[in-house]
Amino acid sequence: MTTVIKVDQLSREFGSLKAVDQVSFTVQRGAIFGLLGPNGSGKSTIIRMLCGVLEPTGGSAQVLGYDIVDDAEMIKRHIGYMSQSFSLYADLSVRENIEFYGRIYGLSPEKLEQRFQEIIELTSLQDRLDQLAGNLSGGWKQRLALGCALIHEPQVVFLDEPTAGIDPVARRDLWDLLFQLAGQGVTLFVTTHYMDEAERCSDVGYIYNSHLIVCGKPNELKQLPTVTPEGTARWEIETANPATLLTTFREMPGVRDATLFGQTIHVLADQSLSENDFTRQVPHEFGTVQVRHITPSLEDVFVTLSRAEELNHQGAAVPTTVTASQQRSEGEPLDHREQVALPAQTQSVKRPAAEQVTPGILAGFWAILVKEFSHVRREPSTLLFVFAVPVLQTLIFGFAIDTEIENIPTVIFNLDGRASSRELQDGFANTRTFRIVEHVYNHEDFRNAFESGRAKVGVTIPPDYSDRLLKGEQVSVQVLIDGSDSQVATTALNASNLLGFNLSTSMTRSFAENLNVVPARDADGQPALPVEIRPRLLYNPDLDSSYFFVPGLVGIILQLVTLFLTSFAIVRERELGTLEQLFVTPVSKSGLLLGKLAPYALIGFVETLIVLTLMVYFFGVPIHGNLWELLLLSLLFLVCGLGLGMLVSTIARTQLQAIQFAFLIMLPSVLLSGFMFPRSQMPLPIYLVTFIIPVTYFLEILRGIVLRGANLTDLLPYVLGLSLCCIAIIGFSLKRFQKQLS
Repeated sequence: MTTVIKVDQLSREFGSLKAVDQVSFTVQRGAIFGLLGPNGSGKSTIIRMLCGVLEPTGGSAQVLGYDIVDDAEMIKRHIGYMSQSFSLYADLSVRENIEFYGRIYGLSPEKLEQRFQEIIELTSLQDRLDQLAGNLSGGWKQRLALGCALIHEPQVVFLDEPTAGIDPVARRDLWDLLFQLAGQGVTLFVTTHYMDEAERCSDVGYIYNSHLIVCGKPNELKQLPTVTPEGTARWEIETANPATLLTTFREMPGVRDATLFGQTIHVLADQSLSENDFTRQVPHEFGTVQVRHITPSLEDVFVTLSRAEELNHQGAAVPTTVTASQQRSEGEPLDHREQVALPAQTQSVKRPAAEQVTPGILAGFWAILVKEFSHVRREPSTLLFVFAVPVLQTLIFGFAIDTEIENIPTVIFNLDGRASSRELQDGFANTRTFRIVEHVYNHEDFRNAFESGRAKVGVTIPPDYSDRLLKGEQVSVQVLIDGSDSQVATTALNASNLLGFNLSTSMTRSFAENLNVVPARDADGQPALPVEIRPRLLYNPDLDSSYFFVPGLVGIILQLVTLFLTSFAIVRERELGTLEQLFVTPVSKSGLLLGKLAPYALIGFVETLIVLTLMVYFFGVPIHGNLWELLLLSLLFLVCGLGLGMLVSTIARTQLQAIQFAFLIMLPSVLLSGFMFPRSQMPLPIYLVTFIIPVTYFLEILRGIVLRGANLTDLLPYVLGLSLCCIAIIGFSLKRFQKQLS
């Protein structure tokens, strides 16, 4: 026969825990291979490694000739997987779930329709096609899960405890389906801890404490010498209240083991014991007793082997002839079962009357307190959130944010160039309110400095500045102020007016000390200050704060929506188990992520249109630049925001953690991006940090296009910065996102 699964010394460790330890076995084509063992023994870990979603830490394995490490994606094309818990989409109908998995496996519409009809006929789901999967009963959920696992006609189907939590009738129906599939040549790999299901498998392996104890056909395992050692026999005793008599039979001389088996007791005893020996152990009041020879069941096999494994693990030999009663006769202590049972039979404890009172008001306080600290200790993200956020807020508000406006970027257009005009330039620089960032020499560069956002203030010194001062005439200096940021504009307006007044006062005092005449006259010949500062507010002449905050709010809202929606969508699937189910399919990593992100990109784009419409028609903030350029760059920012959400989803394991990490990203995005406080006022280290925040660039783009009418050329540095952030975030997210379990 053809071997379809070959496992050789396969191991998997999780830190110091060995979940699977050097397991080896083979599975032939068309077999129903049952991997049995108690919960936590390593069954699910083996299946996940064989499905290619969990890398082994030792050994090797092949499925259909493909290596589980090197050819994991090829394996996923030819296998079906049914997880331990229901991991399909509860908010999709039966039909939508089946069709979804058909498309995942790349079935053509014609093939999908054919397989759909075959699946619903096999699983009898015809009457439930439009019912939501989450509303199905346990048995029908398992039928649907099996149908989705079979939609692409896999050669091997892995079923991880498929009957857990369903009623006996549904279990039998599901096994009937499995027998039908095996008859069609499909290889089934089933994990379970139900021993009656093991009897239905063609081959079984038993794993205990991460070790594969035995593997073979059920009849072969029952004949193992270890199960019924030479000189012993197995008996089944049927009597009333078997649990009460279990200890009696365990203490009976010649009995090596006794276990409950439903409503009977299975006994392994010396062949010297007869039916009458067992009957005499039962008091008359228990009624009739039936004793008969039996062959060992698989449960007997696995109970015997498990106990042998425990003793071997403890460094002891498996007992063969010495019984519990013989041990006592030789002065040995009672075993743990007898030590526990004896006090209950010999003592009758009466509570004092004082203990019957109602529990105190703080009853259970200590237990709850210890439990909560244990939760906190095992949730590092909570500790990070609790301690990091206050520190971050303190540093930002105490160190990075300064409400005093200084060093406003200023551009000088000096048409005079002589000593008097240079003194005026120095006067602007010496105020500390203005920081001269550029000198321009034509009107085009002067306009471009404003539209690109490089300058918030522009000073134009007329060509006859020095001449008019020498003639004693008043001279006007134009100061253009970007009014889009009302805080900065108000400061610049007041500072420029005060500078003009102080400069004129200085000139007047100097002039009055020498001549008893006025220093300057206006155009009408009336006495006037020598220098007249004429400020003019651009883009927002009324200093309406909504002109500054509403465009910025567009960027903050878009990041908030995309970040939270994307991170929650992926993390929620991880919590529900549907992401693991997708990992076993041949869907590519990029196909999985882009397929999940595209709907949220569309939602975010619609949100952009809604917010921009409110900005224009509700708040009265017009868009002075090109609308299509704004929408194109908004789409770029949306992609960046989706990448941030994807990055959070690779870090967070629960929705609570996703909220915490998303908040940590939003906090600096709001406070350090320039949305509320000018970045130019921040200390240099913090100012440099703002360049790694994507929304920083998008806010400059928004305000540039909406308020100043800037074009792509004017905003090129911010477009390049946003593009680099987008590439870096998505690239890092894709690298971190693995189509495997950790």
